Amino acid sequence: MSNAANRAVVAAPDQRRRLRRVVTAATIGTALEWFDLVVYGFFAVVIAKLFFPTESELTSLLLALSTFGGSYLMRPLGALLLGSYSDRVGRKRGLTLSIALMAIGTLMIAATPSYASIGLAAPVIVVAGRLIQGISAGGEFGASTSFLVEHSPRSQRGFYASFQMAAQGGTAVIASLFGTLLTRYLTPEQLLGWGWRVPFIFGLLIIPVAYFIRRHVDETPVFIKDAHAGSPIRETFTDNKMRLVLAIGIYVLVTASSYVIILYMPTFAIKQLRLDPSLAFAGTLLMGGVQMIACPIAGAIADRGGRKRVLLFAAVTLGLVVLPLFAWLIASPSPAVFIAICAILGVIVSGYQGPMPAVLSELFPSRVRTTGLALTHNLAVAIFGGFAPLVLTWGMSVTQSKFVPAAYVTAAAIISVIGLLICICKFGDDKPTE
Repeated sequence: MSNAANRAVVAAPDQRRRLRRVVTAATIGTALEWFDLVVYGFFAVVIAKLFFPTESELTSLLLALSTFGGSYLMRPLGALLLGSYSDRVGRKRGLTLSIALMAIGTLMIAATPSYASIGLAAPVIVVAGRLIQGISAGGEFGASTSFLVEHSPRSQRGFYASFQMAAQGGTAVIASLFGTLLTRYLTPEQLLGWGWRVPFIFGLLIIPVAYFIRRHVDETPVFIKDAHAGSPIRETFTDNKMRLVLAIGIYVLVTASSYVIILYMPTFAIKQLRLDPSLAFAGTLLMGGVQMIACPIAGAIADRGGRKRVLLFAAVTLGLVVLPLFAWLIASPSPAVFIAICAILGVIVSGYQGPMPAVLSELFPSRVRTTGLALTHNLAVAIFGGFAPLVLTWGMSVTQSKFVPAAYVTAAAIISVIGLLICICKFGDDKPTE
């Protein structure tokens, strides 16, 4: 065997070990970062009572959800700042910075006394913490997805990049476990007094993950190889604006499915269906578990069958079944029906979310990849996701219809199907940009 062959044999296991390290670090970091962001929504009812007290329970909840949505207004700013930073100085540095900012915002919320203790300062600090979290999240998706894609073999990008979405399923699992256990084993007084802070303190585990990435994970080969001069923001909006518009349209359904079906489901089950809170969180726990398993499977299938075609099939399926499934749940709001629907929706949503990071990554050139991904994710989320719980709560209050969440997802599916069809016609099924 030649020396070159020997080196190749030795290099292959080393390359696989590096890839496993990258996937593990990025997945855990993403899961914890999203956990820090979404756990606020899971405990919105408790936070409303502690930091936004009013005479009306609905008004308190709407104020808390407004704060939840307000942080999303900062995410496009985070996308511009952290996305361009990652395109200029590296995916590794961008990801580490976004994690550090998330840790600061989470600590502010976890340590803030209630309104009853310090008055108006309490909601001010909570809002400030949420805004910092919003800036952090603005850069996370772009940096983390680019990090995974650019470390992966091109033929397996769908599989490896899907761990970005599987990590978000892990977020739902962790947050739902906290919600289920805390609501089941703590009294309402204990939950209001200290129990709600436990998940936020847990979220600070993201700090050692940032340290590990900084010290033990390499920069991506694609970033090291390519030149990164000029302004990624200007280049995105001048040379790649059509790609950006199409990417946002395709991503709308990811946003709606994440923030309506997964994140809002506990509030919907508790407030609209009068189900037990522990059951509501258990349903989200199930969907998160399905997402963790099904997203990589969907990504692997898409690597073989065509990523955009898999997305198109999943989008059409979700758009067709979500209204009948909600009709079944509303007509029979039993624990068994709720769990069954959560499982079904979890599989279909994962079929769309799994291949999504690879599709969007290959839509943008590497010079502006992180900026393009960050803008896609955060503009879609700011418009269709961050205020979704507020819009849905208000919409159901005005219309007295429990079908509002399903209609919201159906509309998102129509937009994404149109975006996918245009993208396939213009750029083909799966043609990488580099």
